[in-house]
Amino acid sequence: MTLHLDALLIRLGAWVLALLWLAPLAYAVWTAFHPAAYETRFDLFAPLTLENFPKAWVQAPFARYFLNTFLQVTSILAVQLVVGTLAAFAFARLEFPGRRLLFALVLLQLMVMPDILIVENYQTMRALGLIDTIAAIGLPYMASGMCIFLLRQTFLTIPTELDEAARMEGASLRHLILRVYVPLAKPTYIAFGLVSVSAHWNDFIWPLIVTNSVSARPLTVGLSIFSAADSGVQWSVINAATLMTSAPLLLGFFIFQRQFVQSFLRAGIK
Repeated sequence: MTLHLDALLIRLGAWVLALLWLAPLAYAVWTAFHPAAYETRFDLFAPLTLENFPKAWVQAPFARYFLNTFLQVTSILAVQLVVGTLAAFAFARLEFPGRRLLFALVLLQLMVMPDILIVENYQTMRALGLIDTIAAIGLPYMASGMCIFLLRQTFLTIPTELDEAARMEGASLRHLILRVYVPLAKPTYIAFGLVSVSAHWNDFIWPLIVTNSVSARPLTVGLSIFSAADSGVQWSVINAATLMTSAPLLLGFFIFQRQFVQSFLRAGIK
Protein backbone atom coordinates (compact mmCIF):
# COMPACT_ATOMS: atom_id res chain seq x y z
CA MET A 1 0.00 0.00 0.00
CA THR A 2 2.82 2.38 0.88
CA LEU A 3 4.59 1.64 -2.41
CA HIS A 4 1.44 2.41 -4.39
CA LEU A 5 0.99 5.67 -2.49
CA ASP A 6 4.60 6.69 -3.14
CA ALA A 7 4.24 5.93 -6.84
CA LEU A 8 1.02 7.96 -6.96
CA LEU A 9 2.68 10.95 -5.26
CA ILE A 10 5.66 10.77 -7.61
CA ARG A 11 3.36 10.67 -10.65
CA LEU A 12 1.28 13.55 -9.29
CA GLY A 13 4.42 15.61 -8.64
CA ALA A 14 5.65 14.90 -12.16
CA TRP A 15 2.36 16.13 -13.64
CA VAL A 16 2.45 19.28 -11.51
CA LEU A 17 6.00 20.07 -12.62
CA ALA A 18 5.08 19.36 -16.24
CA LEU A 19 2.10 21.74 -16.06
CA LEU A 20 4.22 24.45 -14.43
CA TRP A 21 6.79 24.10 -17.23
CA LEU A 22 4.12 24.04 -19.93
CA ALA A 23 2.07 27.01 -18.70
CA PRO A 24 4.39 29.84 -19.94
CA LEU A 25 4.82 28.12 -23.30
CA ALA A 26 1.07 27.64 -23.66
CA TYR A 27 0.48 31.32 -22.88
CA ALA A 28 3.12 32.36 -25.41
CA VAL A 29 1.52 30.22 -28.11
CA TRP A 30 -1.95 31.56 -27.28
CA THR A 31 -1.01 35.23 -27.45
CA ALA A 32 1.20 34.78 -30.52
CA PHE A 33 -1.63 33.33 -32.61
CA HIS A 34 -4.41 35.64 -31.38
CA PRO A 35 -5.07 39.39 -31.63
CA ALA A 36 -3.86 41.68 -28.86
CA ALA A 37 -7.37 41.97 -27.47
CA TYR A 38 -7.19 38.33 -26.35
CA GLU A 39 -3.91 38.57 -24.40
CA THR A 40 -5.80 38.03 -21.12
CA ARG A 41 -9.05 36.63 -22.50
CA PHE A 42 -9.11 32.91 -23.06
CA ASP A 43 -11.96 32.40 -25.49
CA LEU A 44 -12.04 29.11 -27.38
CA PHE A 45 -13.77 30.88 -30.27
CA ALA A 46 -11.25 33.73 -30.47
CA PRO A 47 -10.06 34.40 -34.03
CA LEU A 48 -6.66 33.08 -35.01
CA THR A 49 -4.12 35.33 -36.71
CA LEU A 50 -0.55 35.27 -38.03
CA GLU A 51 -0.17 39.05 -38.09
CA ASN A 52 1.91 39.14 -34.90
CA PHE A 53 4.84 37.38 -36.59
CA PRO A 54 5.43 39.85 -39.45
CA LYS A 55 4.87 42.71 -36.97
CA ALA A 56 7.63 41.36 -34.75
CA TRP A 57 9.92 40.68 -37.70
CA VAL A 58 9.81 44.26 -39.01
CA GLN A 59 10.02 45.97 -35.61
CA ALA A 60 13.51 44.61 -34.86
CA PRO A 61 16.43 43.36 -37.02
CA PHE A 62 15.70 39.70 -36.32
CA ALA A 63 17.27 38.62 -39.62
CA ARG A 64 20.60 40.01 -38.42
CA TYR A 65 20.09 38.48 -34.98
CA PHE A 66 19.51 35.05 -36.53
CA LEU A 67 22.63 35.38 -38.68
CA ASN A 68 24.75 36.45 -35.70
CA THR A 69 23.48 33.57 -33.59
CA PHE A 70 24.06 31.05 -36.38
CA LEU A 71 27.63 32.26 -36.91
CA GLN A 72 28.25 32.27 -33.16
CA VAL A 73 26.93 28.76 -32.55
CA THR A 74 28.56 27.11 -35.58
CA SER A 75 31.96 28.72 -35.06
CA ILE A 76 32.04 27.74 -31.38
CA LEU A 77 31.03 24.15 -32.12
CA ALA A 78 33.47 23.76 -35.01
CA VAL A 79 36.47 24.90 -32.97
CA GLN A 80 35.35 22.91 -29.94
CA LEU A 81 35.23 19.70 -31.96
CA VAL A 82 38.62 20.25 -33.59
CA VAL A 83 40.37 21.20 -30.34
CA GLY A 84 38.52 18.52 -28.38
CA THR A 85 39.40 15.78 -30.88
CA LEU A 86 43.12 16.56 -30.93
CA ALA A 87 43.37 17.01 -27.16
CA ALA A 88 41.31 13.91 -26.41
CA PHE A 89 43.43 11.76 -28.72
CA ALA A 90 46.59 13.06 -27.10
CA PHE A 91 45.30 12.30 -23.60
CA ALA A 92 43.98 8.88 -24.61
CA ARG A 93 46.74 7.48 -26.80
CA LEU A 94 49.93 9.55 -26.61
CA GLU A 95 52.56 9.46 -23.90
CA PHE A 96 54.13 12.79 -22.92
CA PRO A 97 55.41 14.42 -19.71
CA GLY A 98 52.73 15.96 -17.53
CA ARG A 99 49.83 14.23 -19.26
CA ARG A 100 47.96 13.43 -16.05
CA LEU A 101 48.51 16.91 -14.64
CA LEU A 102 47.25 18.57 -17.81
CA PHE A 103 44.19 16.33 -17.91
CA ALA A 104 43.48 17.18 -14.28
CA LEU A 105 43.52 20.85 -15.25
CA VAL A 106 41.02 20.07 -18.02
CA LEU A 107 38.75 18.39 -15.47
CA LEU A 108 39.18 21.39 -13.19
CA GLN A 109 37.65 23.55 -15.92
CA LEU A 110 34.42 21.59 -15.57
CA MET A 111 34.12 22.77 -11.97
CA VAL A 112 34.48 26.49 -12.82
CA MET A 113 31.27 28.30 -13.70
CA PRO A 114 31.71 30.56 -16.76
CA ASP A 115 30.05 33.47 -14.94
CA ILE A 116 32.96 33.62 -12.50
CA LEU A 117 35.32 34.53 -15.34
CA ILE A 118 33.21 37.27 -16.92
CA VAL A 119 35.43 40.13 -15.70
CA GLU A 120 38.66 38.42 -16.76
CA ASN A 121 37.19 37.43 -20.11
CA TYR A 122 35.98 40.96 -20.74
CA GLN A 123 39.42 42.42 -19.97
CA THR A 124 41.00 39.90 -22.33
CA MET A 125 38.58 40.71 -25.15
CA ARG A 126 39.17 44.41 -24.65
CA ALA A 127 42.93 43.92 -24.76
CA LEU A 128 42.52 42.01 -28.03
CA GLY A 129 40.25 44.72 -29.46
CA LEU A 130 37.39 42.28 -29.97
CA ILE A 131 34.63 43.97 -27.95
CA ASP A 132 31.32 44.03 -29.85
CA THR A 133 32.25 41.20 -32.21
CA ILE A 134 30.95 37.68 -32.70
CA ALA A 135 34.47 36.36 -32.05
CA ALA A 136 34.39 37.87 -28.56
CA ILE A 137 31.25 35.90 -27.74
CA GLY A 138 32.76 32.59 -28.80
CA LEU A 139 36.43 32.73 -27.83
CA PRO A 140 36.00 31.96 -24.09
CA TYR A 141 34.10 28.75 -24.94
CA MET A 142 36.14 27.33 -27.82
CA ALA A 143 38.26 25.03 -25.63
CA SER A 144 35.63 22.89 -23.91
CA GLY A 145 36.68 20.69 -21.03
CA MET A 146 33.49 18.66 -21.39
CA CYS A 147 34.22 17.95 -25.06
CA ILE A 148 37.76 16.84 -24.30
CA PHE A 149 36.63 14.64 -21.40
CA LEU A 150 33.81 12.93 -23.32
CA LEU A 151 35.94 12.26 -26.40
CA ARG A 152 38.86 10.98 -24.32
CA GLN A 153 36.60 8.51 -22.53
CA THR A 154 35.21 7.37 -25.88
CA PHE A 155 38.65 7.04 -27.48
CA LEU A 156 39.83 4.89 -24.56
CA THR A 157 37.13 2.33 -25.41
CA ILE A 158 38.46 1.90 -28.97
CA PRO A 159 40.68 -1.22 -29.21
CA THR A 160 44.36 -0.46 -29.73
CA GLU A 161 44.43 -3.26 -32.31
CA LEU A 162 42.73 -0.87 -34.71
CA ASP A 163 45.62 1.56 -34.24
CA GLU A 164 48.15 -1.13 -35.03
CA ALA A 165 46.23 -2.33 -38.08
CA ALA A 166 45.88 1.21 -39.44
CA ARG A 167 49.59 1.94 -38.88
CA MET A 168 50.56 -1.30 -40.63
CA GLU A 169 48.56 -0.09 -43.60
CA GLY A 170 50.67 3.06 -43.62
CA ALA A 171 48.12 5.43 -42.09
CA SER A 172 49.52 8.68 -40.72
CA LEU A 173 48.46 10.10 -37.38
CA ARG A 174 46.03 12.45 -39.11
CA HIS A 175 44.45 9.63 -41.10
CA LEU A 176 44.29 7.47 -37.99
CA ILE A 177 42.25 10.11 -36.17
CA LEU A 178 39.99 10.93 -39.13
CA ARG A 179 39.45 7.39 -40.42
CA VAL A 180 39.31 5.38 -37.18
CA TYR A 181 38.62 7.46 -34.08
CA VAL A 182 36.25 10.12 -35.40
CA PRO A 183 33.80 7.68 -37.10
CA LEU A 184 33.68 5.41 -34.05
CA ALA A 185 32.99 8.37 -31.75
CA LYS A 186 30.12 9.71 -33.86
CA PRO A 187 27.44 9.33 -31.11
CA THR A 188 29.62 11.36 -28.74
CA TYR A 189 30.09 14.09 -31.32
CA ILE A 190 26.36 14.29 -31.93
CA ALA A 191 25.51 14.33 -28.22
CA PHE A 192 28.05 17.03 -27.41
CA GLY A 193 27.01 19.03 -30.47
CA LEU A 194 23.42 19.11 -29.24
CA VAL A 195 24.50 20.28 -25.80
CA SER A 196 26.82 22.95 -27.21
CA VAL A 197 24.34 24.35 -29.74
CA SER A 198 21.53 24.49 -27.19
CA ALA A 199 23.69 26.15 -24.53
CA HIS A 200 25.17 28.83 -26.76
CA TRP A 201 21.93 29.50 -28.65
CA ASN A 202 20.35 30.38 -25.29
CA ASP A 203 23.39 32.12 -23.76
CA PHE A 204 22.51 35.60 -22.53
CA ILE A 205 24.74 37.15 -19.83
CA TRP A 206 28.09 37.06 -21.65
CA PRO A 207 26.72 38.25 -25.04
CA LEU A 208 24.83 41.02 -23.26
CA ILE A 209 28.06 42.28 -21.67
CA VAL A 210 30.39 41.96 -24.64
CA THR A 211 28.13 43.28 -27.46
CA ASN A 212 26.89 46.82 -28.01
CA SER A 213 25.42 46.93 -31.51
CA VAL A 214 23.15 45.05 -33.90
CA SER A 215 26.14 43.85 -35.94
CA ALA A 216 27.18 41.39 -33.19
CA ARG A 217 24.09 41.04 -31.01
CA PRO A 218 22.59 37.49 -30.86
CA LEU A 219 18.94 36.53 -30.60
CA THR A 220 18.76 36.32 -26.82
CA VAL A 221 20.06 39.87 -26.32
CA GLY A 222 18.06 41.25 -29.21
CA LEU A 223 14.87 39.71 -27.87
CA SER A 224 15.47 41.13 -24.38
CA ILE A 225 15.87 44.64 -25.82
CA PHE A 226 12.84 44.17 -28.05
CA SER A 227 10.67 43.08 -25.10
CA ALA A 228 11.88 45.77 -22.69
CA ALA A 229 9.16 47.45 -20.64
CA ASP A 230 9.68 50.86 -22.28
CA SER A 231 9.53 49.51 -25.84
CA GLY A 232 5.73 49.79 -25.98
CA VAL A 233 5.39 46.47 -27.85
CA GLN A 234 2.29 44.38 -27.23
CA TRP A 235 2.65 41.02 -25.51
CA SER A 236 1.19 39.23 -28.50
CA VAL A 237 4.00 40.56 -30.69
CA ILE A 238 6.65 39.87 -28.03
CA ASN A 239 5.53 36.26 -27.66
CA ALA A 240 5.47 35.87 -31.43
CA ALA A 241 9.10 36.99 -31.49
CA THR A 242 9.87 34.59 -28.63
CA LEU A 243 8.44 31.67 -30.60
CA MET A 244 10.44 32.70 -33.66
CA THR A 245 13.71 32.73 -31.74
CA SER A 246 13.08 29.39 -30.04
CA ALA A 247 11.50 27.68 -33.07
CA PRO A 248 14.76 26.31 -34.60
CA LEU A 249 15.69 24.44 -31.40
CA LEU A 250 12.16 23.19 -30.77
CA LEU A 251 11.72 22.09 -34.39
CA GLY A 252 15.07 20.33 -34.40
CA PHE A 253 14.23 18.52 -31.19
CA PHE A 254 10.83 17.28 -32.39
CA ILE A 255 12.21 16.13 -35.77
CA PHE A 256 15.34 14.40 -34.46
CA GLN A 257 14.08 13.38 -31.03
CA ARG A 258 14.94 9.70 -31.50
CA GLN A 259 18.45 10.46 -32.74
CA PHE A 260 18.92 12.85 -29.80
CA VAL A 261 18.06 10.20 -27.21
CA GLN A 262 20.13 7.50 -28.88
CA SER A 263 23.18 9.76 -29.10
CA PHE A 264 22.96 10.69 -25.43
CA LEU A 265 22.59 7.05 -24.39
CA ARG A 266 25.52 5.90 -26.50
CA ALA A 267 27.73 8.77 -25.36
CA GLY A 268 26.90 8.20 -21.71
CA ILE A 269 25.82 11.79 -20.99
CA LYS A 270 23.52 11.89 -17.95
